[in-house]
Amino acid sequence: MASDKVTNNYVQPSIPSFDGHYDHWSMLMENFLRSKEYWTLVETSVVEPESGVVLTELQQKKLDESKLKDLKAKNYLFQAIDRSILETILQKDTSKQIWNSMKKKYQG
Repeated sequence: MASDKVTNNYVQPSIPSFDGHYDHWSMLMENFLRSKEYWTLVETSVVEPESGVVLTELQQKKLDESKLKDLKAKNYLFQAIDRSILETILQKDTSKQIWNSMKKKYQG
C-alpha cells in the first residue's frame, strides 16, 4: 500500500480509518488489532480484581501488562476514529467499550 511506512525493511501497516462503512472498517480494524496481538482485550477487556483482593507480584504484573496493551489498543482506535464521532461515544474507558459503542452505533 502507498500509505504503509517502511522502516528497516519492515512494512508498518496503516491504521484503518473509519469512513462510515462499519462492516468494512471493523473487519480491517479487527485484523489490524489481531496482528498487533491486542484483539483479545477488545473481546474480553481488562479483568480487574474485586475490591480488597490482594494480588501476588505475578498477578499484578500481568494486570499491568493487560492495562498497557488495552491502552495501546485504545490508542489505535482513537487514531482510526474521527474526533466528531469519538465525541458521540459515551464509554471510552477500555478498548472493548469503544469497540462495542462503535458497533452499537453503526451496525445497529
